[in-house]
Amino acid sequence: MKNIAVIGAGTMGNGIAHVFAQNGFQVHLIDVSKEALDKGLSTISKNLDRMVAKEKINVADKERTLSNITLFTELKAGVTNVELAIEAATENVTVKLSIFKELDSFCSENTILASNTSSISITQIAAATNRPEKVIGMHFMNPVPIMTLVEIINGYSTTSATTSTIMELSKQLGKTPTEVNDYPGFVANRILMPMINEAIETLHHGVAGVQEIDTVMKLGMAHPMGPLQLADFIGLDVCLSILNVMHDGFKNPKYAPSPLLVNMVMAGKKGIKSGEGFYDYADSRKAEIVSSQFTN
Repeated sequence: MKNIAVIGAGTMGNGIAHVFAQNGFQVHLIDVSKEALDKGLSTISKNLDRMVAKEKINVADKERTLSNITLFTELKAGVTNVELAIEAATENVTVKLSIFKELDSFCSENTILASNTSSISITQIAAATNRPEKVIGMHFMNPVPIMTLVEIINGYSTTSATTSTIMELSKQLGKTPTEVNDYPGFVANRILMPMINEAIETLHHGVAGVQEIDTVMKLGMAHPMGPLQLADFIGLDVCLSILNVMHDGFKNPKYAPSPLLVNMVMAGKKGIKSGEGFYDYADSRKAEIVSSQFTN
């Protein structure tokens, strides 16, 4: 397997394209927006520059990686002759089902179709295709070039041959693949999102402030990042979407998103991506200044 398509040039998509290209794969990075493609390639270039500065790679490695990436705005052209297509579009089930219907139509019958979804059912996605046995989840962690875990999610019809292929492929990227089954939130977010949600509820009920909650979890539980800072990093809109998927899937009130989270997303306070969430990122992407809405 040498030819890979990545659909979506956003944070996750360009990160996935980066790691495949850096490991010698020919990558077709696809997005309907030329602007998004240019931004995604620029992000990859800047991340490679950081690696050069840290002497993890040299300039020739950087240029080789970039030369392995080809940009496409047309899905059909971008997935021609690829052996694996990885969807990394927005966490919206309607969008994903539409993409997979097209992928099934455009790709070779032997092409494996993967989704980077963090919560949406692989079985549901696979049902939009005529090859459910070749549909699988590849949930990379953000930032993709740094984080080693890949959550490999089997749908109801995913064959062991498909799983083995993707597990081995993930190892070729220097990642640690972990096989899980298809339930809302899988493993990572089924455990992580209730913790983040509970931290938001703790803030909402006035138990402690933003920095205090994060400090307790960082120093008391040895977490590298507090839950509120992590929520900002992930994107509060993404956290809300995942919680809604789990709440809908399990019908269990423990997954119901905090009203504070709902209101912040409606107000456009989505974390780093919007410049403000639980922290203010106007001057720095580091979580150093608590948002004014939580300091009054």
